[in-house]
Amino acid sequence: MDTAGTARASGPTGKAAPSGSRRARNSLFWAALIAGGGTLGGFISQFPYGLLYVGVLIVLAAAGLGAAVAGSNWNRAGAAAIVGFGTMALGLFAGSNLNESYLKVLGERVDAVVVEAREYANSKGDARFYCRVVDTSGESHELDAIQNCYAEVAPGGHVVLFEDRLGGLDPWMETTGSRALDPLGLGITGGLFLLIGGTMFTAGQRRRSDEDVHQKHLRKHGPARRPRE
Repeated sequence: MDTAGTARASGPTGKAAPSGSRRARNSLFWAALIAGGGTLGGFISQFPYGLLYVGVLIVLAAAGLGAAVAGSNWNRAGAAAIVGFGTMALGLFAGSNLNESYLKVLGERVDAVVVEAREYANSKGDARFYCRVVDTSGESHELDAIQNCYAEVAPGGHVVLFEDRLGGLDPWMETTGSRALDPLGLGITGGLFLLIGGTMFTAGQRRRSDEDVHQKHLRKHGPARRPRE
């Protein structure tokens, strides 16, 4: 019986490594799960009522799980680093860009007037902007940088709100009524999604067992030397 061949075909848990179409499906599953999880977590973090923390936890879980599978299970340390840091970056970019895109494409345009606009420092001393606007129905909205409130907004100025028809998201504010999307932000988000998914899929296709890593170490450094007695 070829025990060496059996060892080479076994993964770190001792089970036979998937091959062919099964390996491709498994790799695609993890690629979609990690990249999709980072994107979903980023979008959920844009919702109010404490969902920011839920979204952040989802992003961190996706980043940690992807890095663990690529690094520990598949022995691809480089891929693990890319997936871990890339997923956190994806959650950051996907959140604001998907929020803006959703509201601009599907949101209802409502005219509003800026009642108050000011800059303040948070607990860490970082500068933040705050806007209070009143729409045509008389409803007041308190917005910050997440809803596109920035320094160029002046009290008494006219703005346009893109409001969520389902009422889940806070409005997105624009000084114009344009529904044009941010191509740079969407490009970065899409690029990060493809980077993470592609890296995860490639790592899964080129996964190595512990025996593969051991044999590579032997070829490079030779067998361990025994201490002299």
